[in-house]
Amino acid sequence: MSHLVICIIICILTAISYIIGKLPMAVTALVSMLAFVLTGCLDPTTAASYFGNTNAIMMLSMFVVAAGFNKTQFIKKCSSSVTRFSKGSLTVMMAGYIIVAIILSQFIQSSLVVFGIMAPMLAASCTEMKISPSKVMFPLAIACIATVSAFPLGTGATQFAELNGYLEANEYTQFTVGLLDPMKARFPMVILIAVYCIFFATKMAPDKPPVAIGEIETKDSRKEALPPFQEKCGYIIFILVTLALIFQTFLGVETWVICLIGAVCMVLTGVLSEKEAISSMNMQIGFLFVGSLAMGGALSQTGAGEVVGSLLADVVSRLNNPYLIGLIFFIVPFLLTQIMMNRTVMLIFIPIAILACKAMGANPVGIIILVQTGCLSSFMTPMATPAVPMCMAAGGYDLKSLIKQSALPALLLTVVSVGWIMTVFPMY
Repeated sequence: MSHLVICIIICILTAISYIIGKLPMAVTALVSMLAFVLTGCLDPTTAASYFGNTNAIMMLSMFVVAAGFNKTQFIKKCSSSVTRFSKGSLTVMMAGYIIVAIILSQFIQSSLVVFGIMAPMLAASCTEMKISPSKVMFPLAIACIATVSAFPLGTGATQFAELNGYLEANEYTQFTVGLLDPMKARFPMVILIAVYCIFFATKMAPDKPPVAIGEIETKDSRKEALPPFQEKCGYIIFILVTLALIFQTFLGVETWVICLIGAVCMVLTGVLSEKEAISSMNMQIGFLFVGSLAMGGALSQTGAGEVVGSLLADVVSRLNNPYLIGLIFFIVPFLLTQIMMNRTVMLIFIPIAILACKAMGANPVGIIILVQTGCLSSFMTPMATPAVPMCMAAGGYDLKSLIKQSALPALLLTVVSVGWIMTVFPMY
């Protein structure tokens, strides 16, 4: 039996275990990782490296930064102001948080970081308005994930250059991607996500968390006022971390380093004790993320992505309808990115899309933007992006509730993305 077949069998069994929920998801993730290593689907050294993955460090660090911010009275004052402004309206409250999250997502490329910044304040507002965080955390996560770098601001300004680099590498330079083309393609999706998250997503969310909520949740019963010095340090560190993340490109410091510095400062200044900082890290979610990296790594090492890509190219070559071609080039990367790193999927599928268009003499701009959009919009599983495990901790979601909330926005995103992009950027 080939490693590819074994890898697919392990992936299927892992998904079944997640859905049944008899084992904790962190345990399933680590058992899955061991299975990949023991069967030769994943190199042991590569598997071990995932425990030091920068996204994992960034996620755990943001848990600590958020926990420190939660201890300050600043967050309580902010949530009280939101409550007064919204006058008890969940829709108005969500509008404020979703709009701010979308704006931040244009300057900070990491949806995990944006969610980590917004979640503590949203959790405090939930406490103030007596709303379960399970109603609002996933809508916030969708907004952070699906709108990141949609406009040519911050890191979004480099999207066109990256896509042109793919075109040059594959020697198809008679077509180029303009600076505003990614924004032109994704703007309707940003509006769709904003409207859905503000007005409809909370109705699809569970009224009560299916599992225990992680450390992002704030409870007045355990919030004791910090001494004045620590109080000031708490919100100064949080604000400085946020600003540093926004201007990360200019500072030349890696995102995970900024988050880790913020976490360490929360302990050094006494905002959090060592015990509180360790407790806030939520290692179960951390192990779940490490296991998800292992699944994506095994699929990459066994060549699953290339096999799917080859099959895709064969199918596309037989189609004459541009919208069907666009649908395939969106939906396949979108689904694969739920279990593989988005960069890996893009590296596989954008060249395939370009070569397919080159063979047909077609304009590849819309197709490669569709692939990129599909890869940057993964939110259906904890393996999709680091922001999802963090969201699961904050909202108390299990895999069933996650998929239930994901199905409709995923369908809407697919229809609007393919319909709009293939119309605005026709292949012929």
